[in-house]
Amino acid sequence: MAASHPVLVTAPGGVGRNVLEKLRSQNVPVRVMVRRDDDRAAQLRALGAEVVLGDLTRPETVAAALQGSRSMYFAMPVSPDHLLAATVVASVAREYGKLDALIDMSQMTVSQMTATSVGESHQQRLHWLAEQVLNWSGLPVVHIRPTSFLDNPLFTTLPAQTIRRNNTIVLPFGAGRTSPIAVDDVARVVATVLRDPAPHIGRVYELTGPRTVDMTELADAFSRTLGRPISYVDVPLDQWREEVLSTIGLPAHIEQHIVTMCRLHQQNRYDRISGDVERLTGVPAQTIEEFVAARRDLYLG
Repeated sequence: MAASHPVLVTAPGGVGRNVLEKLRSQNVPVRVMVRRDDDRAAQLRALGAEVVLGDLTRPETVAAALQGSRSMYFAMPVSPDHLLAATVVASVAREYGKLDALIDMSQMTVSQMTATSVGESHQQRLHWLAEQVLNWSGLPVVHIRPTSFLDNPLFTTLPAQTIRRNNTIVLPFGAGRTSPIAVDDVARVVATVLRDPAPHIGRVYELTGPRTVDMTELADAFSRTLGRPISYVDVPLDQWREEVLSTIGLPAHIEQHIVTMCRLHQQNRYDRISGDVERLTGVPAQTIEEFVAARRDLYLG
């Protein structure tokens, strides 16, 4: 990757920020698109990124941000505008005509979907459609499909509350198995692909943690790491939605997505395992124990 061509990173939170840090640690130039020039933008500049204002749903700002770039990491937070943003990016990037790689942050659920499946969330459907648009565009695309994140509140702030209160993890996952992955591991894969994208063009990478567990096994992992007996308490999905999720005040689109994730966990749709993290980066994905140990104060207070 020529040093004069910055990598364009959108949605510089979570995975995006981690990607930025990893690329800058190797002196790869990074340009970050943000919607507001605020404290977060200042923090990104402090990390060595060039910061530009833009909106993925506005073609003129995407075009301006792309100038001089040869690679792009496309991602955005959970949003009903995801398909619109993907279509704008594909259209502008085709007209720009100078991208060597477009890395798309998708979701593993897409691999189990069809053109007519209806059991997924609105967000998951938007990711499926966005992948179709990007594939049809003819751009040099790489799709990254992580499973659910260990950093998700489902595995961090919500369990922290109940672990502190009564040593339980309370979720509506039933007996379903899952293989959540840390944001940092996903970012390692994205940064690896961005540093040398040519061998990866046209590929789809599915990213999971190193093993699948049911919620009782997940609670056992927490117990071993935190040094106290922690048990899993399964609750009906409707009850959890009313007593927990609805109190957070999330937009309807995000709430529907989270509820669907829980239902799909019950249906064992997240019982997936992949070695792509280790194969691409040379280092295996973090275990649940390693993730929890690094956040001991979060869970125990």
